[in-house]
Amino acid sequence: MRIVYSPRYAIDLGAHVFPTAKYGLVLERLVDAGVVTPGDIVEPEPASWDDLALVHTAEYLEKLRRGTFTIEELALLEVPWSAGLVDGYRLMTGGTIEAARFALAVRAPAVCHLGGGLHHGFPDHGEGFCVFNDVAVAIRVVLRDGLASSVAVVDLDVHQGNGTAAIFADDPRVFTCSIHQQYNYPVHKPQSSVDIGLPDGTRDAEYHDRMAGALKQVFDHMPELVFYLAGADPYEDDQLGGLALTKDGLRQRDRRVLQAARNHGVPVVVCLAGGYARKLADTVEIHAATVEEASRIVS
Repeated sequence: MRIVYSPRYAIDLGAHVFPTAKYGLVLERLVDAGVVTPGDIVEPEPASWDDLALVHTAEYLEKLRRGTFTIEELALLEVPWSAGLVDGYRLMTGGTIEAARFALAVRAPAVCHLGGGLHHGFPDHGEGFCVFNDVAVAIRVVLRDGLASSVAVVDLDVHQGNGTAAIFADDPRVFTCSIHQQYNYPVHKPQSSVDIGLPDGTRDAEYHDRMAGALKQVFDHMPELVFYLAGADPYEDDQLGGLALTKDGLRQRDRRVLQAARNHGVPVVVCLAGGYARKLADTVEIHAATVEEASRIVS
């Protein structure tokens, strides 16, 4: 199974709730378990500025190059600007592009990107730790290059994918599905193709019931590629979430999404998205389980 990853995803954010060290720890766990071998790993190239401009405005990209943000803009972004921050996020965006290209080239049942899922990125600004919207950029790349004509996003992060929903609001080629905690960040939630806002404390059974109908709508769109944002933050002990899924419930979630795509013959790009458990080991375990489920689909 192709695994896209770079050790440079461990961006120094100082004392921050976003644990960028998780990406390397997930890989270590997968290698130790024999799920991934060193030969499975591909290190991406950074997304080009031209590719980033398929989604993001020239003014915003120039601010990122120069670091010329207002205090209000940095407060919205919620991560401190540095050249290393921009380089790391450009590389992560390139990783999602690489995973999408490979998935379509070989019709892989699943390709896992140990990063990505930066769904709060808007064309003219970043929000919620998301400098770029890597999935949106990758979608625009594969559409531009004629690699696919219909794409879907299954966003199962605990937070609604506001940036992705806004970017593709008027693009019938892209079906966006977000299942999230309703009364959580972001306050303003642009409309996705399908939005399911769940009440606080939603547990495994209700989550899976709601997800079943949403997945039917996703595949009725007949996508040629699915981006799956497999957030670990619906977990019951996540610091930034208020849902109550168990680790087993999250693994079942992953299995159902991946199996549905396999049943429809649609390749999937898996991005890890959010995860902020009080114990970092829990986030790592949940993300690793997602990749384990993807490996079973591939084999």
